[in-house]
Amino acid sequence: MKQERVQLVGAGLAVFVLALLVVLDLAIPPDFAILTALFGMAPLIACAVVPARGTAAIAGLAFALAVASGVWNDTLGTAQHNVRLLNVFLVGVAAVTIAAVRVHRERRFAQLSQIAQVAQRAILPALPARAGRVAIAARYQSAARGALVGGDLYDCYHSEDRIRLLVGDVRGKGIAGVEQAARVIRAFRQAAALRPTLAEVAREMDDYLAGFFGEEEFVTALLVDVTRSDELKIVGAGHPGPLLVGSAEATLLDLSQGLPLGMGLGQPSGAYVEAIVGWNLGDRLLMYTDGLSEARDARGEFFPIPSLVSSLRSDPVDQAIDAVVAAVASYVPQRRLEDDLAVVLIENLSEAPGDPAG
Repeated sequence: MKQERVQLVGAGLAVFVLALLVVLDLAIPPDFAILTALFGMAPLIACAVVPARGTAAIAGLAFALAVASGVWNDTLGTAQHNVRLLNVFLVGVAAVTIAAVRVHRERRFAQLSQIAQVAQRAILPALPARAGRVAIAARYQSAARGALVGGDLYDCYHSEDRIRLLVGDVRGKGIAGVEQAARVIRAFRQAAALRPTLAEVAREMDDYLAGFFGEEEFVTALLVDVTRSDELKIVGAGHPGPLLVGSAEATLLDLSQGLPLGMGLGQPSGAYVEAIVGWNLGDRLLMYTDGLSEARDARGEFFPIPSLVSSLRSDPVDQAIDAVVAAVASYVPQRRLEDDLAVVLIENLSEAPGDPAG
């Protein structure tokens, strides 16, 4: 519908310009100026947004009026008038050609964009709305126009005895960042299914990714285990700490941070420390990438994460996560993010401490 409105406005503007030129040509004495040659402006305006057929119709109208101008200017059949007609005709042909090429490119781009969107959705998984007794909501906002995902990522592994989540941020943008993000998710799924602790998951991911990442490539990551209903287990790998929102207070967790994953430095067994945090009924945990923590307003002030507590505490998780994205977008200038944004919000729905995940 938006494209149709744009085409309608473009066609209307072209016809308006043509009508204005005709009126002016009728009003100006022929011995002072003849504006027939300018009638070709109408199809040129139309070809920017109007399809080839519509542009051809406007070009035909412009040429017909150019012929008619020879009557009211008393120049019909003269050499000068024939040159003007040729000019309007050639400009019209060029405009129709431009419109046809533009439409072909737009269709080709739409096809490629659709393919890219399908591929990007396949890379970035859709998280379940619920895993065990944990409600989950996730959103992704790419900083790049026309892209769905980039180097930020999230994933959830859940089985009968484990529920683990990942939020990460690959250094790098564009296709290279998407490719590495896919590798990070693959490494997480492999390790999360087999390793008994999050620290071991992080170490295995680090070893695996080091074989694929270049010297200046790495991924910051936050790993969270919500298998038990009374505690969270969290490992940070150079990633911003999450926001824990309880019924009485909210806390930005200050975690012991290991180095980012994939750096290939042969980190010792104790490089990643597993923190244990209380996890009560109704508590929520907001995990995010630096698209949130490093978002700045026009004055350069960082986004105040604690300002999200009210909506995070009161709204359902799906609405609360949308409120987070909306709050960041309204905070940055012109609602344009400088970095990709991935956010995951989980809520403890358990009724009794120690309940199994299933």
